[in-house]
Amino acid sequence: MVGYEFAVLKEFHFERVLNEDPITHALTLLGTLPVRGSSEHAQAIIRVEKTAFTADHAEQLFPAMLKDTKLIEGTDIYTWLFGWLNVSTDRPDVKINIVHPATEVHVRKYSTQEVAMVHETPTLFESIVKPYISAFPLSRTRWVDNILNGVSEADKILFRDPAPETGFVILPDMKWDLTTISSLYLVAIAFNRDIRSLRDLNKAHLGMLKSIRREATRVANQRWGLEQGSLRMFIHYQPSYYHFHVHIVNANYHGLQGMSAGQAHLLDDIISLIECDPEEGPSILQRMTLTYTLGEQHGLYEPMKAAQRELSC
Repeated sequence: MVGYEFAVLKEFHFERVLNEDPITHALTLLGTLPVRGSSEHAQAIIRVEKTAFTADHAEQLFPAMLKDTKLIEGTDIYTWLFGWLNVSTDRPDVKINIVHPATEVHVRKYSTQEVAMVHETPTLFESIVKPYISAFPLSRTRWVDNILNGVSEADKILFRDPAPETGFVILPDMKWDLTTISSLYLVAIAFNRDIRSLRDLNKAHLGMLKSIRREATRVANQRWGLEQGSLRMFIHYQPSYYHFHVHIVNANYHGLQGMSAGQAHLLDDIISLIECDPEEGPSILQRMTLTYTLGEQHGLYEPMKAAQRELSC
């Protein structure tokens, strides 16, 4: 596992803010970090997010954890205060995610950007989107291969079915702090490299999709006591990387942009749609028009925006 010790992070050279998110209390920064084993610096993206409180903190919050306060305002029975907490080695203040070395694609992905709704017909998928996906070098998903092959994050795997066509792994997503159950975030990654996106799914994949749903439910129940119906499972389109994966989130976790209509498609709905397919021919996911959001920094933004004008004619 690649490590970024405190001393290395202290060498971060700040360039600019990429994103400021008041909902998740996160700040995404662009700068440079030293390249391991070299005197060179390479572009780096660092996302710093304040960690959440858990119920375990409740009893100690005011008698032990709170260090100081400052009055903001008060009226009648209502009072607003700023507060400062004592330093604690057991309770981290922030979670830090690092992308290094970061490419311009990463910079665009993590930057604040305006979005547009686009309609992707099967024809547009074949002429614009499919070539875009096919052009991605295998190196962009090498980190996925490392997880599947057990080279990285092997100790975090919660479930593993190594079948080449129908197998998958389940592990914590990098967005989760591994502690707060109310913000539980796992990901299931398929072994089948031929499934690049939702568009590739058909009836042959029903067994795998149902197995992901079943095993994710079982893992969440056995590990954290979450009952049936406590998970929200969804598939992104467009996804952030073109190797099939399913997001698995605590159903009570709200506020993430990736769970919005226009990007997230519920796994249950995808299964139901495919079950309506005939036994032969293209699947409904290959025949239907998909409507979704694209950020202005996405590689598909310009060609898909231009194609919308032709659709409206």
